[in-house]
Amino acid sequence: MTQSTTSTFAWQNRELVTHWKSALDIIETKGQAVFTELFDYVEPQQGPLNGAIISIKDLFQVQGYKTQAGSVFLDDSLAQEDAEAVVALRTAGASLLGHTNMTELAYSGLGLNPHYGTPDNPINAGRITGGSTSGGAASVALGVADATLGTDTGGSLRIPAAFCGLTGFKPSQQTVSRKGCLPLSNSLDSVGPIAKTVEECELLWQILSGTTTSSEAAKSSDADELRIVVPTNFGMNDLDPLVEEGFVAKLAQLEAAGITIEHRFIEALESYKNLPVWQFSAFECHTFYGKNYDLDNAEIDPRVASRIARAKTINEEVFQQTQAARQAFIQQMANEEANTLILLPTVAVVAPKFSDLEQDADYDRLNLLCLRNTSLANVLNGCSISLPFSFKQEPMGLMLTAANGQDQALLSLAKKWQAILSR
Repeated sequence: MTQSTTSTFAWQNRELVTHWKSALDIIETKGQAVFTELFDYVEPQQGPLNGAIISIKDLFQVQGYKTQAGSVFLDDSLAQEDAEAVVALRTAGASLLGHTNMTELAYSGLGLNPHYGTPDNPINAGRITGGSTSGGAASVALGVADATLGTDTGGSLRIPAAFCGLTGFKPSQQTVSRKGCLPLSNSLDSVGPIAKTVEECELLWQILSGTTTSSEAAKSSDADELRIVVPTNFGMNDLDPLVEEGFVAKLAQLEAAGITIEHRFIEALESYKNLPVWQFSAFECHTFYGKNYDLDNAEIDPRVASRIARAKTINEEVFQQTQAARQAFIQQMANEEANTLILLPTVAVVAPKFSDLEQDADYDRLNLLCLRNTSLANVLNGCSISLPFSFKQEPMGLMLTAANGQDQALLSLAKKWQAILSR
């Protein structure tokens, strides 16, 4: 339907059943804590994803299986139907491997889970995968899944992609249905993929959004009008020295390839820095789950429960003021930076070691630092992609963030950059 006739993908013409069995063997030996449950093999439909194995974040309904959001307190009744995003993948021929582990309720950028265990980083043993789509990223990095379906509220597709050497794409929120997907923040949640390449993410987004390449072809030329800007007043402070060094090296590589990159102050980001972004997840998560559960007494990861509890420090009126301030920020960016594409390191730090996160104070500090750069796209209601690179054997991400609706232009540019970065 949307697949380019010139594109070739790893899953084309493979012996699927053999590959599926091999994936199960790898999960048994190396995939501890990657999945919360595995699905039975089902003969796939024909389509552009025929032969592809996709893992599904444990937020999406999959018919006949429970949806737990990485928790143990949620109702464990079996889903009566697939989430709409899952329907799109099945219809395109994908084979669904299982529900992947995640930060409970998707409420952290680090990916730890005390109930199901936390997956080890497949390319960086002893480090976290990042979150909240931790198991999803691990499944792709392990090679058991070609891609994963996940969500991104403040970086949950892009942080683990950066830590695991993968590509993570957060689409414009309205382009992919969230029906049948448990929310963290209705304001900020987006549904999207993690895969190895931009081409794979592009195909998956086109399938998930029902977008055809022909209808979007004209929009890809918009990439030529985008101005690439590294902000001097956001996202570049408190970087790990290695991240800063790697980012500067990649900028030099891009500039040597003829790409113009501006470094300048962006006034609207001063407004952004004053927004209490934490309120979106806290207030909306508490509102959604608090309807059916006693959150004060439920068996919830204490590091998640403490974040949800912050909702009780504000009321609806205060939250509506924050919503209005967000809309004012989005409008200011549209007025002043309509064709600006923001370029930043995806994450300010390299993947932390498990031992770095034993103390709550360190956990809180690193969680905020991991989410800092990525959250911008969610609050902006934009689209954003993390491109992988390695610097001194450390996996990192280069992140491009564009305004709402510029998904195809962003993907088109990212494909060009991917070729340059891999040289």
